[in-house]
Amino acid sequence: MPNEKPTHQWKTLDRDLNRISQLEYATQYVSRPMVGFGVAMAFMVLAGLGAALLLGQESSSFVVVAAAVFGAYMAINIGANDVANNMGPAVGANALTMGGAIVIAAICESAGALLAGGDVVSTISKGIIAPTSVQDSQVFIWAMMAALISSALWVNLATWVGAPVSTTHSVVGGVMGAGIAAAGFSAVNWPNMSAIAASWVISPVLGGAIAALFLAFIKTYIIYQDDKIAAARRWVPVLVGIMAGVFASYLALKGLKKIVKIDMPTALMIGAGVAVAAYAISAPYIRRKSEGLENRNRSLKVLFGLPLVISAGLLSFAHGANDVANAVGPLAAIVHAEQFGEFAGKVSIPLWVMVIGAFGISFGLVLFGPKLIRMVGSQITKLNPMRAYCVALSAAITVIVASWLGLPVSSTHIAVGGVFGVGFFREWHAERRARNNSKNRPEAKRIAPEERRRRKLVRRSHFMTIIAAWVITVPAAALLSGVIFLGLNAVFV
Repeated sequence: MPNEKPTHQWKTLDRDLNRISQLEYATQYVSRPMVGFGVAMAFMVLAGLGAALLLGQESSSFVVVAAAVFGAYMAINIGANDVANNMGPAVGANALTMGGAIVIAAICESAGALLAGGDVVSTISKGIIAPTSVQDSQVFIWAMMAALISSALWVNLATWVGAPVSTTHSVVGGVMGAGIAAAGFSAVNWPNMSAIAASWVISPVLGGAIAALFLAFIKTYIIYQDDKIAAARRWVPVLVGIMAGVFASYLALKGLKKIVKIDMPTALMIGAGVAVAAYAISAPYIRRKSEGLENRNRSLKVLFGLPLVISAGLLSFAHGANDVANAVGPLAAIVHAEQFGEFAGKVSIPLWVMVIGAFGISFGLVLFGPKLIRMVGSQITKLNPMRAYCVALSAAITVIVASWLGLPVSSTHIAVGGVFGVGFFREWHAERRARNNSKNRPEAKRIAPEERRRRKLVRRSHFMTIIAAWVITVPAAALLSGVIFLGLNAVFV
């Protein structure tokens, strides 16, 4: 028939186009990781070029340019790993989309670093190495370079494995390892290292305990009440006020040190005033938001949504204000030593160094952050807005308590510890209810021990991976840094 040939031709063309489309999809899938890698490399190159333009043709500028490249690499890894702890719970609770979390975190982290970031940083990373133990400034520069490279490599490896680790502890380990390689074990301030080692245990346990206590409070006074909506109207503004007060105290204590130095009592008074104001603002908002909601748990998630998003943004701002300075500390030390031919315990951080830190974190978050955000938000334990809010609140409170006690803590350990605390509390609570039901209803079906283990609410595989990564972060970064320092010293000295 005359129409058969054209029809056959169209079918062949459709088949060929379908094959081409599938090839395009496969190419996009394979090349997607390469795009992130390419953008990250371009940012590192731009950081080096920017340092070269600022420093001109000085003979010492090569070292600073190389340090700027590795500083950008470190900042990218912080964005890929550390920021997930602030945004993961909100994404896991479906209060934020992945895209929304990335945008908010990128803006808040950059704003925290550039607006409230400390202008002075301890270049020896909280006094891990005594400056007098390294007399030669050139040796000191290579030690800081080794610390920068090793900590960045370790955080990169941890991100690839899927383990949220402390970037601050990675820097501490890198500085310690380079110091040992340069001047022996006597160069290390072991009492300070002991305090940091103690924080490995104290900060996640404290964060988990506070998160569990707030979740127990929410369950008792809101979720298990006959009129859940009326209970939420009473208590959610109180929780919002606590959150606002804690963050105000935290930011006053840590984030405003560039402008004015504030002591703990003053910071707590500021927090109390902000808490009262936040309660007064949130009470009518929660009342309006709760109108017409059904008396069920799902309705409560709506009321916690906006406070959770705000708390996640504040956590990111606080993280940018404080942790970025620690991350670029070795870079700032190298810049200072090259410019003045000497090194000191504290140096000013140039604006361009903070810009590298701020923008590097944003790039790292956008390009590589979703993997860790998903892991923290949904793969350790199931989160909803109430549980995620408890995690955010516990993170801020724990940092305030640790600052008051003078303990060096990790925001990563605290946030992930809060997620574990919420999950383990739910396990304990479910077990207790199951035991009570079996006592009250002997005829109820008993669950076999194997099935009970399968129903655990915290993924044990992730738990063990993360704990192992925490334990070996400092020694692994120290060993890597020592090896890199010896290599740099052998080549350039």
